[in-house]
Amino acid sequence: MSLQQFMNEAISPWMKQEGPDSDIVMSSRIRLARNFSQYPFPIIASEDSLDKVLDFFSQEFKKRSFRDYKDFEMVQMKALQPIEKRVLVEKHLISPHLAEKSDKSATLISQNEQVSIMINEEDHIRIQLYFPGFQLDQALEQASQLDDWLEDKIDYAFDEKRGYLTSCPTNVGTGMRASVMMHLPALSMTQQINRMTPAINQLGLVVRGIYGEGSEAVGSIFQISNQITLGKSEEDIVEDLHSVVKQLIDQERRARDALMRGSGIQLEDRIFRSYGVLKNSRIIESKEAAKCLSDLRLGIDLGFIDHIPRTILNELMVLTQPGFLQQYAEATLNPEERDIRRASLIRERLQLESEE
Repeated sequence: MSLQQFMNEAISPWMKQEGPDSDIVMSSRIRLARNFSQYPFPIIASEDSLDKVLDFFSQEFKKRSFRDYKDFEMVQMKALQPIEKRVLVEKHLISPHLAEKSDKSATLISQNEQVSIMINEEDHIRIQLYFPGFQLDQALEQASQLDDWLEDKIDYAFDEKRGYLTSCPTNVGTGMRASVMMHLPALSMTQQINRMTPAINQLGLVVRGIYGEGSEAVGSIFQISNQITLGKSEEDIVEDLHSVVKQLIDQERRARDALMRGSGIQLEDRIFRSYGVLKNSRIIESKEAAKCLSDLRLGIDLGFIDHIPRTILNELMVLTQPGFLQQYAEATLNPEERDIRRASLIRERLQLESEE
C-alpha cells in the first residue's frame, strides 16, 4: 500500500471487521517499547546514531512481510507535510509524539494497517498491533511473535533484573502497554464512568481519551490501559486489563438496559435528534459531531437504526478530524471552513448508506 492510500482511506482495512463484543469494544491494542543495546536511546542520541537506526530498518524490514502483515511501507517523517502527519495520528498509525519529532524518525506500516512500527520516537522501536473488538489475548500473541521476528536481527537493551530498558522509567520491565478502545455512552450519560475511573486507577490501570495520554474523551470513547510494566508478566498485565474491561462491558450493557426501561422514549428521541443533526447540519464542530456520532452508534446497537453499519462510527470519527478534512480539501482550512466541510462529509456519507 502506498503512502497516498494510507492518507486517503479514513478507515483501516482491519477496522472494517467486527470482533468479540464489538458493540462496546472498538479495538484491542498491544504496544511494545524496545531499544537497541548498542546505541544511545533517542532522547540523548546523536543524529548519526539515529541515522544508523533508520538505515537498519530501511535495509532489513522495508517491503518485508511477516505472516498476515504484508509489505511494510517505510514512511519517514521528513517526507511528510504537517497535515499528512496529522492524518497518520488521526488513524492511530503514529503517535502525536512521533509527529513532532525531527527528520530522524519514521514508521513502518503493514498493508492492512494493523501493525505499525515507530522508529526513533521516545524509544528506538515502538511496535503496535491492533485487533478489532475485544481480542487482547490474540493481540498479545501476535505482538509477541512480531517482537521475536524483529529480535532475530536486533540485540535489544535488556537487563536480567529490570527487563527491557526504555527511555521512560514507567515503561521499564515488559515495555508493554495493553489497551482497549471502548464506546461507553450509557455509562457516560448516567455519570457512572466518573465514579468508576478512580477505582480503575487504583488497580494500576488508567482511563484516557481516544488519542491516549493527555487527550480528552470525546464521543463517549475511552481508552483503558495498564500503567504498570515492571514486576508483572505480559500475561498478568493482559489478564488484569481483561478482567476490568469485562466488568465495564457488563456495566455498560446493564446501563443501556436501564435506560431503555426507564427512559426509553427519551433515549430514542436523543438518538434520532442526533441523527437529524448529522443528516441536515450545514456546519458542525468536532465535539458536537463526536457526540452525535456516539448517539448514532448507540441507536444502531440498540436496533433503533438498522440500515447503517456499526463501523460507520470508526470511519466518520477519523474522516471528520482536522487532518483528514484538510487532506480531502487539499488545502489548509480555518476552523469555520473545517466545520462546514465536516458537516458536508457526514451528510454525504449518511446519504450513501441510505441509498444502498
